[in-house]
Amino acid sequence: MLLIPCPHCGERNEIEFACGGQAHLERPGPQADATRWARYLYYRANPNGTQRERWFHAAGCRRWFNVERDTASHEIRTAYPMGEAPAP
Repeated sequence: MLLIPCPHCGERNEIEFACGGQAHLERPGPQADATRWARYLYYRANPNGTQRERWFHAAGCRRWFNVERDTASHEIRTAYPMGEAPAP
């Protein structure tokens, strides 16, 4: 079972969380064309390695936060609150 370190509550079991997909995506402005909106809404990176993701602590503090995770090994390298930069 995967243990996810919530930056607000500490380490918890994965069943308490919901993954929100890729983190740090820039939302297009209202004047953006349909192609740019389609890329924002439907296309995501799926690397075999390190990826930054958004997670929601549904059964805990009910807050969103970011996680840097290795998609091959599921090792979580760091977790940090929304709006903050990841640790180097």
